[in-house]
Amino acid sequence: MSANALGVQLINARLQYKDSAIPTLAQVNITIPAKKWTVLLGRSGCGKTTILRYLAGLLDDKVHWHGELQTSDNQVLDQRIAYMAQQDLLLPWLNVLDNVCLSARFSATPNRNKHQRSNTQHCDNTHQRALQLLEHVGLRDQAETKPDQLSGGMRQRVALARTLMQDKPLVLMDEPFSALDAVTRHKLQNLAASLLADKTVVLITHDPQEAVRLADQLYVLQGAPAQAHQLNVPKSSPPRTLDGECAQLQQAILDQLEKDYG
Repeated sequence: MSANALGVQLINARLQYKDSAIPTLAQVNITIPAKKWTVLLGRSGCGKTTILRYLAGLLDDKVHWHGELQTSDNQVLDQRIAYMAQQDLLLPWLNVLDNVCLSARFSATPNRNKHQRSNTQHCDNTHQRALQLLEHVGLRDQAETKPDQLSGGMRQRVALARTLMQDKPLVLMDEPFSALDAVTRHKLQNLAASLLADKTVVLITHDPQEAVRLADQLYVLQGAPAQAHQLNVPKSSPPRTLDGECAQLQQAILDQLEKDYG
């Protein structure tokens, strides 16, 4: 496994919010293989986003946690995660290029006179890399455009470029394509699968078809508290062209999800 590859395992995980009487998750076992897409489905409120937020270190003071979180290199996850949400979260007063550079700006060393030349070089390199990423997502000619002038699909491509700009080995994606029309969603699925091919990805979706197209590993969260049920995916590589086997898996997902609805 390469130095940048990162796999994660949740073993017998139990998570309960401190202000809740019952756990959100119990006996959850999930394997997140390095450089693969792991997809989570489940009804609203079952704990999918909770898992992402826990992995991102956003719940440490809000929950009681029991179980094991193991990484393939036995190192902590801190500073190794990028998070892409359903909302693009672009800052409206910044142009596309500056939005993509935002994470690099926060992590840059503050300017000092004796470091001014190196900081200027760093800024130039950051802008050049951001422009290359915008080229990859087909938006280099929109670098100076403000977000309110972009379509929903274009805004999510900017958000994808910003996620790639962080260059983290683990990418957490919380329904990033759910607000888009079917054709735009399909195109962005293909684009994300291509550009994130060397990353470990955890994707939340409510769309069984999206799950089938993109999953190397697929789990349905069920129950209260929720447990993770793994379903086998086709042997073909994502993003898949939908066929009979994919249709069968879509039906299996729906059958599994229906168990949580009365």
